[in-house]
Amino acid sequence: MLEAAAELFAADGYARTTLARIAAAAGVSAETVQGQGPKAALLIAAIEHAAFGISGEDDILNLEVGRALVAARDRDEAIDMLVRAHTRVHQRSARLAEALIGAAHADPELDRYRRNLIASVTLQQRRVLEAYHDRGWLRTDVPFDELVLGFAAVGSTETYLRLTACGWDVDTYQRWCRRMLSETVFAR
Repeated sequence: MLEAAAELFAADGYARTTLARIAAAAGVSAETVQGQGPKAALLIAAIEHAAFGISGEDDILNLEVGRALVAARDRDEAIDMLVRAHTRVHQRSARLAEALIGAAHADPELDRYRRNLIASVTLQQRRVLEAYHDRGWLRTDVPFDELVLGFAAVGSTETYLRLTACGWDVDTYQRWCRRMLSETVFAR
């Protein structure tokens, strides 16, 4: 059901996706879909499932991807791993993020979720960068909080959507992202 919801939200947006259409696509009754909660809850669950494969984990370091990121052996491996991890998340969830952004303008619950998601993602990025900071891999001429926000901006879904909407393919996006992280966040 979540996969059907995710596909419809991504393809048609939040407003045009109905619980009845989700039910039909999932091959279940409308009552079954309604039993999962309101449409906003389905969008939230679809985003978390698509992006991370789970829902409700508060610490990236408890996930395999987080443990792998902090296990990087050197600066260059860390940058490559970050770029690949961000790209995978964006490829799975960017179109759902567009649906969320559009819906958040009209739905206070989804707007609250969007703001909390941004704060949560930034916190997760901070945790990873703290590990790199402790190893001396980050710039020291820029305040740490600024490095975190710069990293968040470079790796954000909005940045990915903007660049790919302008015609960049994934390889071009990854090269740019790698260069931006190398120049703005990591020490040379």
